[in-house]
Amino acid sequence: MLKDAVPLGEIARALVVKLRHHGDVLLAAPVLGALKAHAPRIEVDALVYDDTAPMLEGHPALAQLHLVGRSWRNEGPLSRLAAERRLYGALRARGYDLLVHLSEQPRGAWLARALGARYSVAPAVPGRGAFWQGSFTHFYALARNGRRHKVEENLDALRRIGLQPDEAQRRVRFVPGAAAEERVAQLLAAEGVAERAFLHMHPASRWSFKCWPAERNAELIDRLAPAHRVVLTAAPDPEEMALLERIVQQAKSRPLSLAGRLTIKELGALTAQARLFIGVDSMPMHLAAAMGTPAVALFGPSGEDEWGPWRVAHRIVSTRHSCRPCGNDGCGGGKVSECLTTLPVDDVHAAVLELLGGGI
Repeated sequence: MLKDAVPLGEIARALVVKLRHHGDVLLAAPVLGALKAHAPRIEVDALVYDDTAPMLEGHPALAQLHLVGRSWRNEGPLSRLAAERRLYGALRARGYDLLVHLSEQPRGAWLARALGARYSVAPAVPGRGAFWQGSFTHFYALARNGRRHKVEENLDALRRIGLQPDEAQRRVRFVPGAAAEERVAQLLAAEGVAERAFLHMHPASRWSFKCWPAERNAELIDRLAPAHRVVLTAAPDPEEMALLERIVQQAKSRPLSLAGRLTIKELGALTAQARLFIGVDSMPMHLAAAMGTPAVALFGPSGEDEWGPWRVAHRIVSTRHSCRPCGNDGCGGGKVSECLTTLPVDDVHAAVLELLGGGI
């Protein structure tokens, strides 16, 4: 029995803070569900960056979603101060009893103090000073071997305060919504693509050093095209769109490209309809897993133990470079990862065929 467990029966409202990127926020979703499942009377709110809001919007355990603007830092001091005051006022009005901070972001420490939550939990970050240490009532330990999946690491915050999530509560849940599902159905119907009759490829990432070369993506598409319809997606970011354009130009077959045409909610609705997802370590890979779509995931400098597809049929494809996963932005920080540029098409193709042959 944990001696300093938080008495959930005394908690009326909890705030979960995850100020990170899209995939990080999605992998924090089980914290909302586990809290609500163990104490249904608790109102569970979340605080995220505004561009990552779609990752949690519509989650059945969520009461309110509060947003920090990514652009606030670029605004004038008065405008930023006004935005911060509005956010603080909205959070303060909720009267949180528990704050669950899921990163090393310093805003969490300020909030723990300013909001006056009776209980607060954050990661035990090495090297943080007295301000961090004095801001929270509980600290959860980070795995020292670097191999704990991020979903479990997030849930460790709840374990530290006495809540042990069961298997069902570790599910990553994403809700596309009816409007997104309807638009995707229309797009696919217009192209003559039936449900569960296509492979979804998302070759791009916001980090170019995580990407597989365009020519190898094109070759894989051409190998798959005789037997499978391939649907390509990418974010509207110029670099991602440029990669997709190179892939389409080099492919001899004609994949359907929806690059830059889908919202995040629509991307979730699309990947839920796919027979298989193929892509690199990126948010869309996590989204596919959340929707229950089997995944072939290409990994280079990032680690599959922490970031692999969560609780779905999958295959990890990587090289045997002794240095991986290194966590660097390309070899020597040069933005090009040889563990990906040398990854053979044969290996990826074999992984796809193996998953498809499993009757999915």
